Amino acid sequence: MRNPRFSVIIPVHNAERTIAATLDSVLAQTFTDFEIILIDDGSTDGSIRAMLPYAGKDERVKMIAKSQEGVSATRNLGVELAQGELLAFLDADDCWHSKKLFEHFCLHMREPDIDASFAKIAFRSEHSDGTLAQPITFSTVGDGPLDLETILSENPVCTTSNFVIRRTAFHEMGGFRSGMNHAEDQEFLARFVDEGRKIVGLNHTLVDYRLSPDGLSCDYEAMLAGWRDLSAQFAGRFDVRRGEAIFCRYLTRRILRAGGSALLARRMAFHGLRADWRAFFSDVRRGALTLSAAVCSAMLPQSVRTSMFA
Repeated sequence: MRNPRFSVIIPVHNAERTIAATLDSVLAQTFTDFEIILIDDGSTDGSIRAMLPYAGKDERVKMIAKSQEGVSATRNLGVELAQGELLAFLDADDCWHSKKLFEHFCLHMREPDIDASFAKIAFRSEHSDGTLAQPITFSTVGDGPLDLETILSENPVCTTSNFVIRRTAFHEMGGFRSGMNHAEDQEFLARFVDEGRKIVGLNHTLVDYRLSPDGLSCDYEAMLAGWRDLSAQFAGRFDVRRGEAIFCRYLTRRILRAGGSALLARRMAFHGLRADWRAFFSDVRRGALTLSAAVCSAMLPQSVRTSMFA
């Protein structure tokens, strides 16, 4: 039996509320030559119960459960089980647009020297019933392959839900570094480009990123601490102070568009200014809007600051 083109790897931990929408978005793909590898990482809610009907109805869906080890080890296990030529990672609370796999497949077939790819992201909040609201804002995709400074400062890939890589390249890289829960994807990408590998973006919106202020992905202080540990590993190859200023600007904007704490937004912006104020304003419009939003956010309703300063 021929191996599938894609292996879709979904780590799951206490995602009972969102996993059905995530899986539905994969099964709605126009490009259907894929397998789905669901790995429950020690969930204590009803995640397994929510996934079982999908594994029972579609032979492309494979499911295993294990004790909790963390997201990096879980993704690495998924790759060990994968048979696809291309690996596509997806978090259990995000969703894909229907042409996600098709667009990445076409890109990799056109340009076989590309090892990895990403696309634009729509950042969405939730309605009270858990469904996704209209996009608050979108990520950007620049021209050409990503370099080390871009990945370590603003990381336009943003999330592993937006990441596709050739399986052979992933194995050559040695996988995600276990024990990391906030910068594991950024660390992998930094190693990736530092080795001279090529990752390029698709200028299409293909991922819906679920904004959740109380989720792991929004523990911004931990994200900054993880970034500082990561950047120290590459200190001789890029300007760390400049990178920290731009990364803090990026985190400030994430806090604002997620409706996070106004105090935290100000603190993160001031971290960036202290690191390198010139770098913070390297994009004058973005820097000025971000700082003004952080300073004024306590006086504005959440709905206003998320729409004005996303």
